[in-house]
Amino acid sequence: MNKDIPASSTRAIEARGLEKSFGEHRALRGIDLKVNQNESLVIFGPNGAGKTTLLKIMSTLVKPSAGSVWLDGIDIRDKSVQIRHKISLVSHQTFLYDNLTVFENLKFYGKMYDVADLEQRIREVIAWVQLESRLHDRVGTLSRGLQQRASIARAVLHNPSILFLDEPDVGLDPHASVMVRDILGSINSGSRTVVMTTHNLERGLELGDSIVILDRGKIVYQSPRNAISEANFRQIYDRYTETGR
Repeated sequence: MNKDIPASSTRAIEARGLEKSFGEHRALRGIDLKVNQNESLVIFGPNGAGKTTLLKIMSTLVKPSAGSVWLDGIDIRDKSVQIRHKISLVSHQTFLYDNLTVFENLKFYGKMYDVADLEQRIREVIAWVQLESRLHDRVGTLSRGLQQRASIARAVLHNPSILFLDEPDVGLDPHASVMVRDILGSINSGSRTVVMTTHNLERGLELGDSIVILDRGKIVYQSPRNAISEANFRQIYDRYTETGR
């Protein structure tokens, strides 16, 4: 067995020594992270902590300056195409085409991922995000909240085993934010691994099995969710994110 490959069959994600620099700026400074299969991990941190950079690396959109990532035991450096069929990403960017309808977008992505019984699967995910009445509307005509719901449908269309969520409710009005939160809560039903970044402490604590605080490119705190109360976590978050400031 290659000693560099994680041996645990229960681990969905493992990152070792991740670093990322953009010129002189070190966005990540030696990240070690393990996420078990079907676990929900929430990564908290202020703006500029490195949350988005970390998710972009784990979802194969950005290459690290140093370190390694394995998803389901597969090194993302070697088999990025294979990995992309196992994962998906929801962020403030929808990855949808404005000039196509919701249905046309989902059909495009479904063919890309060879989704079986595609039209039936589209009906399933559209019902899940409650967009049946807007299925044949162009994405560009939808509100920001409706676009994000369509983006979630896109992300789960091929039933990925690992789902990355990068502050998915940023820019939404309160009603849309609640709707997206409820949808995201139903995503983590124990059947897939979810990693979400947020700076919203209350919302993140609702969705996570385990929690991490990232600050200035380093993990400064981590804990099982059930080991800490919301009130205590707020104090911990303030303490750790003030370090060195």
